[in-house]
Amino acid sequence: MKEYIERRAEEVARYIVRSNATVRETAKRFGISKSTVHKDITERLLKIDPVLAKEARKVLEINKSERHIRGGMATRAKYLNSVPGCRGTRKKL
Repeated sequence: MKEYIERRAEEVARYIVRSNATVRETAKRFGISKSTVHKDITERLLKIDPVLAKEARKVLEINKSERHIRGGMATRAKYLNSVPGCRGTRKKL
C-alpha cells in the first residue's frame, strides 16, 4: 500500500475518533468520497493500526445507529423553516 494512503487512513481515523464525526462529515473535511472513508476505516486501517481501526469503527457504529434520528431532525427543521404556517405540531382532529 502506498505511504500517502496509509497516512490518510490514519489521519481520517484519528479525526473520526477525536470529533465523533460521521462518514459524510469526514469525507467533506478531507475532500474524499464517503466510500474512500469507509474503505480506509474498515479495510486499510486494519492492516496498519488495528487498535485505532477498532476505535474508529466503534464511533462509526454509534453514528450509524443514530442516523435515523438525525434524518428525522433534518426533515423537521426543513419543514419548520420552509413551509408557511407550519409549527411542527400536529393538529388534533
